[in-house]
Amino acid sequence: MSQISRRGNDVMNMNSKESQRRWWAEASIIYMLETRVFYIITRSGVIDRPRGGTSTTCFTRGEWQKEGLHLSSASDQACKLYDAAISQYIGWYEEPSLGGISKTVQEMISIDPNFVMGRALSVGLDLMGTGRSVLLDDDFQKDIKNLEAMTENQVNLLTPREKDHVKALLTWASGNWVEATNIWEDILQSHPTDILALKLAHDTFFYLGYQKEMKDSVEKVLPHWSPDIPLYGHLFGMYAFGLVEIESYKKAENNAKKGLEINAKDAWSTHALAHVFEMEGRVDEGVTFLRNTAEDWKVCGLLACHNFWHWALYHIEKGESEAALDIFDSQVSERMKSGAMLDIVDSTSLLYRLELAGVNVGDRWKDVFDLCRPHFDDHILAFNDIHLLLSSVGSKNKDATNYLMSSLQEFMRTGSGTNHTITKDVGYSLCEAIVAYDEGRVEDCCDILYPLRYNIVQIGGSNAQRDMFNLLLIAAAMKSTCKHHQSVLRQLLSERTRFKSISQVPD
Repeated sequence: MSQISRRGNDVMNMNSKESQRRWWAEASIIYMLETRVFYIITRSGVIDRPRGGTSTTCFTRGEWQKEGLHLSSASDQACKLYDAAISQYIGWYEEPSLGGISKTVQEMISIDPNFVMGRALSVGLDLMGTGRSVLLDDDFQKDIKNLEAMTENQVNLLTPREKDHVKALLTWASGNWVEATNIWEDILQSHPTDILALKLAHDTFFYLGYQKEMKDSVEKVLPHWSPDIPLYGHLFGMYAFGLVEIESYKKAENNAKKGLEINAKDAWSTHALAHVFEMEGRVDEGVTFLRNTAEDWKVCGLLACHNFWHWALYHIEKGESEAALDIFDSQVSERMKSGAMLDIVDSTSLLYRLELAGVNVGDRWKDVFDLCRPHFDDHILAFNDIHLLLSSVGSKNKDATNYLMSSLQEFMRTGSGTNHTITKDVGYSLCEAIVAYDEGRVEDCCDILYPLRYNIVQIGGSNAQRDMFNLLLIAAAMKSTCKHHQSVLRQLLSERTRFKSISQVPD
């Protein structure tokens, strides 16, 4: 006699091995959600889940309500998966028992297709990933239009907070990032523990190069949080990163360490502390720190490649190019295959810095270029475009370089929105400087970069990431025969050696 299992309307023949496998897989997810237990499972066994604070709650609809963050969904399961997806987003990890963040979101939407905040989270993750173009990706356009239509259909059911989240995302998707941050900041005025609003604002301030706003946004809400609120510990890493970007290094270090005291697997706190070591030239401490804590932060795969990038930068700074190349070969080149834009820009930046330091990187550019080429017409971030250009320049693909520069020119003629302005004001000129240096026009490179020094922040990213342009300017000035450029070079080296070595550039 066959065994039959019922869950809702699902009926499975338990004599079938495939049915048994599916049943146990689904039952495991349900059990995990019902008992509110999350773990990261690695090849070496079970380790602590990277979730800040002392609470291990995976919130139901009612529990979100008690937190003052109403979710307009009739499904507790969908609300729990929403919580699980946000936990992965904030913690920079993929929960393997749920199939990672993408599958968590897919399962959430399949359980409640009309869950507006669930759909909003899905769209928000794609926008912040900056790997899908709203203009070029038809499926992404449909997702955004569906979110807008669903919100209109439920306008009398949704709370003002939920509607504001959707409004902010639609505003971001239309190209007005600054207004989107204003909406999220308004949400935080009335709902300071809305971690999604905080994180989306944080990421967007980062893309805008709004360093003080990134710090202030977290600083304003911290007094409203307490250790019993899930993900509490992660606020200290976010705060520390904002502090690092305004050069408040001691305070940044203290807050990053506080985040790590709460949760040793908080990769963003690890990342913020790595920035402190980088910006203060404490490279030996940086190498030791990342090496000794690697088993903690490597499990956070969404950020691991970037932390390895930081590790490699320390070695370049120390003149240890072989160690940096080894990190590229063993870690970055493998992790960039994720296709995540952060991993891609890390790969181009690392190879380019090595070349600026006089290191022959061989044929490593080929695989990097293959990942970059499909994004040449995206023009989502000027920061991305610049790093995509490095791949064509590095691989000596002149046709691809010309194509990307022409595509950028067309974008400047016909585009609109925040990134359009950034590209016109700063981004395209930085691309011109990179091309000029590649073509041996070092004087042109200097003449483009030097007047832009204090405007480069507009492309977003971190001070450490944009330091590439300081290195490029130094390298170009070193090769220039112009007396003015030699004077500029002395100034730049004097500035740099106040807190860092200059081993990243050739003698």
